[in-house]
Amino acid sequence: MLVFTIVSAPIMVTTTCRNFRGFRVSADGFPSFLPKEVERIKDPYARKLAKRIERLPVQIRFSANSILSSCVKPLTQNEKHPLVLLHGFDSSCLEWRYTYPLLEEAGLETWAVDILGWGFSDLGILPSCNVASKREHLYQLWKSYIRKPMILVGPSLGAAVAIDFAFNHSEAVEKLVLIDASVYTEGTGKLSTLPRTVAYAGVSLLKSIPLRLYANFLAFNKMSFDTSVDWTNVGRLHCLLPWWKDATVDFMISGGYNVSRQIKQIKQETLIIWGENDQIISNKLATRLNSELPNSILHQIPNSGHLPHVEKPDSVAKLIVDFVQAGHS
Repeated sequence: MLVFTIVSAPIMVTTTCRNFRGFRVSADGFPSFLPKEVERIKDPYARKLAKRIERLPVQIRFSANSILSSCVKPLTQNEKHPLVLLHGFDSSCLEWRYTYPLLEEAGLETWAVDILGWGFSDLGILPSCNVASKREHLYQLWKSYIRKPMILVGPSLGAAVAIDFAFNHSEAVEKLVLIDASVYTEGTGKLSTLPRTVAYAGVSLLKSIPLRLYANFLAFNKMSFDTSVDWTNVGRLHCLLPWWKDATVDFMISGGYNVSRQIKQIKQETLIIWGENDQIISNKLATRLNSELPNSILHQIPNSGHLPHVEKPDSVAKLIVDFVQAGHS
């Protein structure tokens, strides 16, 4: 299941300085580890969230070195259950550029976390990026920095990541929010059997602008061409990091996520959100997921495609805020 959003940039001459968190930033405030093409993004919400991305060291069993892991941290932390936002396949925390500020304004402790192998982490010494490694990385990040049972939010393939995590680490998850969930595919299927040379050729296509533009056409209900180009630049930005291709191939040939058998065993209260005009995953699967999860409620959003948290952030934020606050007022 491929879902993306899309970056390109003028050559920029900048000076660098040290900010209070200790990593270098450009003169325009972007972290120095982001590709310079971030400067070409026009979307003010994407630019603002990009400036808040930082890297936290996370030690996992599958890597000899700590991984500098990219995320957006909350401005303040509180005693209630934190909200942790994942993203879809081959995407990043910038997917949350419109909804994140609304959740924060509502007073929720909100994290936006990049899944291992995607986003903007430092994978110069490449760890395994299979399902077990992705799960371990999220667990260790949670254990080191979040430390409280969380409301875990997964859109598209991120829903499979969330279900897999809740199944294996139920103590860390208070509730789940699943958005247009890609949870019934059987991993990466035949892609896992491809020779590495063929897999690398296929992965190279994933960051091509024409393919990303087409993915936007499928993922969203309506948008102008200029907006599609800019959103293509946003979703493609992480693909410009030097280790992206190796990490994505490693995930593909590992077999990917297959969580359909875990769904009926998930005990956490779950909010399912679905765009009524999703052209990528049928609404029939929304109904099936709602019937198979023991403790779930389904809300569909009119005039929205596959990524309602990008297309209809006000609606998604309200649903999440109401769900998080229920029973915790």
